[in-house]
Amino acid sequence: MPHDGQPLATPLLADIATLTAAALPEVEALFAAARENLRTAVTVGGKVSNAAMEERQHAAHALAWLATYTESLRQLQAWAGRLQADGKFGETEALILQIGFGEYLNQIHGGIAMSQGEIARLQDLDLVPAAPGTAARSLMAHGNTTAARARLVALMREGRANATFGATGLDEELEMIRDQFRRFAEDEVKPYAHEWHLKDELIPMEIIRKLAEMGVFGLTIPEEFGGFGLSKASMVVVSEELSRGYIGVGSLGTRSEIAAELILCGGTPDQKAQWLPKLASGEILPTAVFTEPNTGSDLGSLRTRARQEADGWSITGNKTWITHAARTHVMTVLARTVEGTTDYRGLSMFLAEKTPGTDEAPFVDPGLSGGEIEVLGYRGMKEYTVNFDDFKVKSENLLGGVEGQGFKQLMQTFESARIQTAARAIGVAQSALDVGLQYAEDRKQFGKPLIAFPRVAGKLAMMAVEIMIARQLTYFSAWQKDHDKRCDLEAGMAKLLGARVAWAAADNALQIHGGNGFALEYQISRILCDARILNIFEGAAEIQAQVIARRLLD
Repeated sequence: MPHDGQPLATPLLADIATLTAAALPEVEALFAAARENLRTAVTVGGKVSNAAMEERQHAAHALAWLATYTESLRQLQAWAGRLQADGKFGETEALILQIGFGEYLNQIHGGIAMSQGEIARLQDLDLVPAAPGTAARSLMAHGNTTAARARLVALMREGRANATFGATGLDEELEMIRDQFRRFAEDEVKPYAHEWHLKDELIPMEIIRKLAEMGVFGLTIPEEFGGFGLSKASMVVVSEELSRGYIGVGSLGTRSEIAAELILCGGTPDQKAQWLPKLASGEILPTAVFTEPNTGSDLGSLRTRARQEADGWSITGNKTWITHAARTHVMTVLARTVEGTTDYRGLSMFLAEKTPGTDEAPFVDPGLSGGEIEVLGYRGMKEYTVNFDDFKVKSENLLGGVEGQGFKQLMQTFESARIQTAARAIGVAQSALDVGLQYAEDRKQFGKPLIAFPRVAGKLAMMAVEIMIARQLTYFSAWQKDHDKRCDLEAGMAKLLGARVAWAAADNALQIHGGNGFALEYQISRILCDARILNIFEGAAEIQAQVIARRLLD
């Protein structure tokens, strides 16, 4: 067992897992104390006060990040334990564990970056930073060293055939799925993705047809409805590898995932029988139509209205940031149907059929119009405004057949959507690491490759470490979902951390490219733009932190 003065540049394999295990309870105790301190501060009249939570918003979000780091270290430790049990815990994995614990412990005690200019500190949670225990002190002092990072990068360079730079801890079936979709992304996506981005082109329909044949759109839909009935963990692996090729391709399955989840959780038997097989086969492509120009994350205040008529429903209102809206066949539309309501209780969900459009004419149905929103990245499906003007929807296409259930139905999809977004973030981060590592190998300066310089190597090492941490947190949230456990908290944490990791990886990979990274011809310029959206959609980072904090205090 190492002591305070013994460096950990070369990991002690099984012993490092013992050391990290000894440090974990200290982190858990810090989190427990922080939660109680904040709960006391925001409790008024025996209940958590929304006004008090807002007043202490920085502290609340600090708690969310502390909780995320605590769970991340817990899952990293669990990952190491599984690998040890399987005899797969090698030097690369030991270094990831050592550096990850060393860095995150230092951040917990010194300050967690919620964003570039916002730091969460223990003092924000009324905790006086105490001297860490022996195990934590050793890891903080010697865990994330220049020597450890250099050794990890040396192993990464030797093991480039290992797609994930370290064992994932998944079973053989999931690794086979990963390999299949990684090869597809390498052959069918990566060679063309940058051109699609630069030309702002929709992903070719041929790619969508191939994904349909591979079962992407029916991956988690039950077999009785034409799907494969696979786990959320399989969805994570597929989304990660496709997003590693191009986030647009990795996100195609998200549309079907959200639509299928809505129908599975809230649809009538007839709606499930009608829609799920077509979604699973890719015969129809869906899009989610929720957001409005002035509402953002405040979905309860939506103004789009649906009026019941003799032969169905008529929808009127404006929506924005609708992904892949043009060439889809059905829209899951959230609209207000209950007169006199101004909050979530008056919302209903519709399965609104439409005719697929084109670039030139995105919307061709009566009562439907809109246009493309030009964006920095995430271009392969395009973003649109969608305007409804007395747009007709069949009576039987009210989801569940009952009004006022729309918000509840949508909430049931949030776990899967955020797990899926965390997986896409891991894929984008891995893509940044791929191109950053390759460029650092190829680019020569002062007579040697960039990767020979410690700060360049250090950036690459930290990318690999944080990607593995985010990956394990995401796998855990998927495992919870697959075992019918409530996982809104874990899914939110995975999304929160994954988005930050993706942005950091892309930013650092671009820095490694230097001036070339700022040139549009280099892939990293696209990856940076794609990474930026991850902190915004499926719940902006600030909203996500607020939701996590509130859930922790309930």
